Amino acid sequence: MDEWSLSLTSEKHLAPSTIRSYQGDVLMFSEFLIDGRYGWGPACEEAFGTFPVAICHEWNTIAHLNDYEGDPEAKPFSREQLQLFLDYADEQVERAVRSKRKGALAAYRDATLFKVIYGWGLRRTETSKLDLVDFGRNPQARQFGRYGTLNVRYGKAKKGQPPRRRNVLSVMDWAVDAVADYVENVRPRFGFPDHPALWITERGGRLQPGSINDRFEAYRDALKLPKELVPHSLRHSYVTHLTEDGVDRRFIQQQVGHECDSSQAIYTHVSDDFMNTSLHKALAPAFAGS
Repeated sequence: MDEWSLSLTSEKHLAPSTIRSYQGDVLMFSEFLIDGRYGWGPACEEAFGTFPVAICHEWNTIAHLNDYEGDPEAKPFSREQLQLFLDYADEQVERAVRSKRKGALAAYRDATLFKVIYGWGLRRTETSKLDLVDFGRNPQARQFGRYGTLNVRYGKAKKGQPPRRRNVLSVMDWAVDAVADYVENVRPRFGFPDHPALWITERGGRLQPGSINDRFEAYRDALKLPKELVPHSLRHSYVTHLTEDGVDRRFIQQQVGHECDSSQAIYTHVSDDFMNTSLHKALAPAFAGS
């Protein structure tokens, strides 16, 4: 439903009245399926081992699609693209170290920064303004040590209001390992121990969002990845990939700081492979004997 609704708005650019009509048709059909008077629930249980559920909700229908906070053209990475991008960032560190040229520390910082944006589902500005003290422990995830939670102090503000804060729980062990290694072994080599920023420049300043964007674009273009991929795509990918992995939508909503699920519905671009696999699993029992 999310993928289809997104395609109607950002790809086909249909009029709101048309989309509302299409969604209304799906709504009526799904209500017919789940209405106990027609017996489709028990019939589906017997045929498929599962039952129909409502898929049209307040948060993913046209009346609420305009609550989306970002650019719908900022597509998420596929898992393969993401791995390629992060591997390339790591390769730049290795090349700088092998050639003994200036910039190895900055390359390591940026490779870690991209992992943090994805690993905690952050915006670019939120990432730039992180301080060392923003990481903390989570008693429910002791394996992450002092990196169990991330206090985002400069979340996107509503108009006329101060930045919104949120705590993001760490969920990806490899991302925790990456930032822990950076903080403990790499950042001290910049030589500014009293600077509060997590990401600092070689001259002792705080890394700015524009610099994040420049490095991202350089890596993206070197790999010949689509221009639609921007730093915000890493945040989209966090939402999409957790959704594909079956993580509870309410938990993801809290992690990324969405007040309502409408924003998240447009953030979620589950892959065709995921959709096809899910559909195949749902329909396979019905066609097993055909």
